[in-house]
Amino acid sequence: MCGVRQWHCAGTGSPERKQRALTGLVTDSGARVVLLQEACAGDVAAVRRSLGTSWHTAFRPYLARDAAGRTTPVRCAEAAGGEAGYAILAGYPLASVTSVPAQQPAVGVARGILCATVEAPGIRVCDAHLSPAHSDTAHPGWDFRDDQLKALAAAVPSRRTVYGGDLNVSPPGPRNPASWVWPAGPYTVQRECAQTSAASRAGRPTHASGHKLDYLFTGLERTRCTVRDLTASDHSALLMRVRTG
Repeated sequence: MCGVRQWHCAGTGSPERKQRALTGLVTDSGARVVLLQEACAGDVAAVRRSLGTSWHTAFRPYLARDAAGRTTPVRCAEAAGGEAGYAILAGYPLASVTSVPAQQPAVGVARGILCATVEAPGIRVCDAHLSPAHSDTAHPGWDFRDDQLKALAAAVPSRRTVYGGDLNVSPPGPRNPASWVWPAGPYTVQRECAQTSAASRAGRPTHASGHKLDYLFTGLERTRCTVRDLTASDHSALLMRVRTG
């Protein structure tokens, strides 16, 4: 949602604009489960209220760790926005909500992985926001994405699952020097939203930089995959429809 203004999100719209964009994913696009990153807690709560009592949320804040080991939540620019974090918004009750442990920067921002069971269709979903390269200010050469991707892929069952989010890495392939961070499960045990064949690793760009950074993997049958510009973020929304029966 690009709600953390200090993270290159200036000029992506007001909280009201972001709330309208998020609500539109449900009312206009028919989304029943939404995985969010860089969302403001106040915006997520406002959208849930507007959608009605059948909608539920789970939220975790980003934590900034200093050189002394002290952690503080990252906050959105507007006071009403509250803490910034990653979240699951669902039109069904959420059960077994858990945070998945994975390596995080010693000094810098701890992002994370949040999983929950969507009760009505009985699907396990995991929302991830992985650490970009050079995110540890004390150890800029360290890369955490390999450990985080392994933890994400290991957190879900093989079939009745949907997982993804802002993974801060391009798809694996000969043109991506960071391909080594990808584990075996994504694209093989589970297929990606835009994956057209077993060998395909392609997908439309989802970020203003022209790269694909956002992913949805599933063990269910996919029937549609679209990329939608919401004009309220530097990321586009990735929408996937699956058969749950």
